[in-house]
Amino acid sequence: GDSVITVQLTEEDQVEDDVVFYLVFTGSTVQHCTSTRKINPGSLETISPGHDCCETVKVALCASREGHPVLVVAEENFQFVQDEAYDAAQFLATCAGNQQALNFTRFLDRSRPPAADVDFLDEKVALAFRHLKLPAEWNVLGADQSLS
Repeated sequence: GDSVITVQLTEEDQVEDDVVFYLVFTGSTVQHCTSTRKINPGSLETISPGHDCCETVKVALCASREGHPVLVVAEENFQFVQDEAYDAAQFLATCAGNQQALNFTRFLDRSRPPAADVDFLDEKVALAFRHLKLPAEWNVLGADQSLS
């Protein structure tokens, strides 16, 4: 999630001033509705929502106009993919409270990615972490919460 999506409209669907377009993402367990911004008469853009798993979802482009029913203009598939940020978030979630998990940071020290890349990865891991499915009893300290 959190990437810019551009929608190209057909000539029949060109943006009129009184029409509002939005996208509805329907996954296996979560549905997102996002507003769009008109770039020009033939293009819209939005920010993809964060999602709770890697899967292909249905995306419907909907249009509404006051006094008229909502219309589904187009439908397409959209894929939420697994990337290094998702992998890192899952790793950190499953290793909460495990001191050996700190070896992951040693990998980053050895590979020495540029600071800007580390900041970008940090933002993406934080976003992926917010959308993980975690048990209600999960916490960052792990199962053993004693501070010995």
